[in-house]
Amino acid sequence: MEVPEYRRYTEQHEWARAEEAGVRVGITDYAQEALNEVVVVSLPDTGRRCRAGEVVVEIDSTKSVAEVYSPLDGSVVEVNSALLEHPELVNEDPYGAGWLVLLAADDPGALDGLMDAAAYRALTG
Repeated sequence: MEVPEYRRYTEQHEWARAEEAGVRVGITDYAQEALNEVVVVSLPDTGRRCRAGEVVVEIDSTKSVAEVYSPLDGSVVEVNSALLEHPELVNEDPYGAGWLVLLAADDPGALDGLMDAAAYRALTG
């Protein structure tokens, strides 16, 4: 199971990475494995306000439906529209091409309150 060092993680298996444009969010390798084959990704509208812990994306797989929670308070500034035609990217590259949303965080420093890679490995190990 891959757990990149340069991201932060939630107990619900989301990852978040600070970038110049905002905070990019996706699901972890652990989560995509548990889902099995992803078949549909329902993305929010850009501009949507979300609070930490609020459902921001739904992922349908051959196994179940998963809710993806916002790791921070903020607004959706971009969605990965490629997932609408290629939801399998979540399985193939969860930390790259399979990202879900880009948030403009109200407080980017709140990322420090999420788990680092070592803590996430301990949670899933």
